[in-house]
Amino acid sequence: MVLLESEEELDVGDEAPDFSLPGTDGETYTLDSFADNDALLVVFTCNHCPYAKAKFEMLNNLAADYDDVAVVGISPNDAAEYPEDSFEKMQELVENGTIQYDAYLYDESQDVARAYGAVCTPDPFLFRKEDGAFELAWHGRLDDALSPDDEPNQHDMREAIESVLAGEAVDKGFLPSRGCSIKWKN
Repeated sequence: MVLLESEEELDVGDEAPDFSLPGTDGETYTLDSFADNDALLVVFTCNHCPYAKAKFEMLNNLAADYDDVAVVGISPNDAAEYPEDSFEKMQELVENGTIQYDAYLYDESQDVARAYGAVCTPDPFLFRKEDGAFELAWHGRLDDALSPDDEPNQHDMREAIESVLAGEAVDKGFLPSRGCSIKWKN
């Protein structure tokens, strides 16, 4: 596992880059699809990475626990090289209940992952709604579990969501996510 530096980097207060991506439910999603939410958690993730798989349940719980927060998974991996990350396999995980996010989207071109500056799976970005737009509130790890088998002691994203919903700044600094590198196309 290696964390790489991104060519793009969002800073706190930056607007979320817009996207138009297919969802596993057959719908196409944009930022406007989540306009009724007070916050948006975008997590670049995939089906095969053990770090990402270890966070499925936690992300499902966040989606279930917070009605005002949209939890959106986006898979940017090269499915030609990593067939387990194909759109069809994503649909299977949703259909069998393994993934229960508000939306699970496929970034086949990888343009969205690049625009956000995502580097690994999972790589979460939390946005707050400000004047009708989603602005970055925090980019950091979901929790402090260092390996997929570890139980977390610190639930960083849950705490960040609580701060955003309370109208407070997220006072955590940058705590990088751990995971597999995004499988970029050549």
